[in-house]
Amino acid sequence: MANPHAGEVALWLDGQRHVLKLTLGALAELEAALEADSLVALVERFETGRYSVRDVLALVVAGLRGGGWQGSAEELRTAEIRGGAVEAARVAAQLLARAFAGPGVK
Repeated sequence: MANPHAGEVALWLDGQRHVLKLTLGALAELEAALEADSLVALVERFETGRYSVRDVLALVVAGLRGGGWQGSAEELRTAEIRGGAVEAARVAAQLLARAFAGPGVK
């Protein structure tokens, strides 16, 4: 079970449940992958609905890696995500919210 108090979010890929988490290493990978000015700018894109599919993909890959997944972005591109693109975007937004919010955020 994903623990929201630990910043975790669950996602089903190819029929298997995975726990995602934005660790410091995952955040560093995310920042590099998106060539973002700052992670705050990325958070603002999600808050205002101006995020891209590339943002979602990078966040989900970083979260999966933070949760111990050994796959690649290319593997995620061909994976069956339960709930599709909408679920992937929801999980990405939740990852950011849980990584940067104080206790009590679900």
